[in-house]
Amino acid sequence: MSEPIRVLQVVTYMGRGGLETMLMNYYRNIDRDKVQFDFLTHRYERWDYDDEIESLGGKIYHLPKLNPFSKSYLNALDKFFKEHKEYQIVHCHQDCLSGVVLKVAKKNGVKFTIAHSHNANQDKNLKYIIKTLAKKNIKKYSDKLFACGDEAGRWMFNTDNFEVLNNAIDTDLYTYSKEKADKIKKEFGIENKFVVGHVGRFNSQKNHEFLIDVFNEVQKIKEDSVMMLVGDGDLRPEIEQKVRDLGLSDKVIFTGVRSDVNDLMQGMDVFLFPSLYEGLPVTMVEAQASGLKCIISDKVPLECKMTENVLVVKLKESPQKWAQEVLKYEKYERQNTKEEIVKANFDIKANAKYLQEFYLNKC
Repeated sequence: MSEPIRVLQVVTYMGRGGLETMLMNYYRNIDRDKVQFDFLTHRYERWDYDDEIESLGGKIYHLPKLNPFSKSYLNALDKFFKEHKEYQIVHCHQDCLSGVVLKVAKKNGVKFTIAHSHNANQDKNLKYIIKTLAKKNIKKYSDKLFACGDEAGRWMFNTDNFEVLNNAIDTDLYTYSKEKADKIKKEFGIENKFVVGHVGRFNSQKNHEFLIDVFNEVQKIKEDSVMMLVGDGDLRPEIEQKVRDLGLSDKVIFTGVRSDVNDLMQGMDVFLFPSLYEGLPVTMVEAQASGLKCIISDKVPLECKMTENVLVVKLKESPQKWAQEVLKYEKYERQNTKEEIVKANFDIKANAKYLQEFYLNKC
């Protein structure tokens, strides 16, 4: 049997974020006798998915943080591609800075380069201007443009000449089970509670401050409610302090990073997602596959709506208004929505086969 082709996935690190989870969903479901993933990361620490990657046969390489103005970084990147001529396909997930990596890849003879957009905006911080300028170079060094959704593609590439690659999931893992729901509620001691859930990294994009304000209003009306926040990130200590200041410490559960998000979603009763911007969040696919009612902001692309379980509320609305919408689903009975997700082409099996053939056709 011939060796599989090896595709280099370029990422920041392989923690349990949205794009990383999407990549792992594809990686688990491709035929690894034909296509193998390796990962070029921009951190030296080990992360959540590293053990699984290595168990699946993947290699993990490390570079310093991506800095387009750092000579030492650019030299390290150049050295990597000079030493690894085996990679003829490079699939880059560095958003606005993807052009930096792909330019060096092309210079070193990489046959086929892919840039992949996972967001439809960026934080408006000091790096925003640099990133906005940098993204203009992406098309110049890319043979293919992928995006998680239409808005993410148009924002990143400023063209319609890209292809949407769905943030697909294993729908079997998320199909609602009352038995699993009861088990999760028992594990956390929240039997007979109304559980408002959220999954996301603690950063400004996910709008956790507003999440807590909304839940505070829910609590005023329904005292037997709890909030479950799944994830971690730089802003977690700040949010934990806000929870303490509001006297909600015994009502808000911080699970940290978990490998069983599919089970945790079973124990939620409504999913709250007031993001400031998104591409097409994999968590919204997961939540809908779990049969959850989802309340999202008007900054989340409507492309993510694949069931009737999604309600859009404007971010400018008050936390009280959001709380009223949350409480409408207090007695909602979950339904099995697997077929709707499959019909919308968000089941991983068909999508992984498509990506596998795409790679094979480029070699």
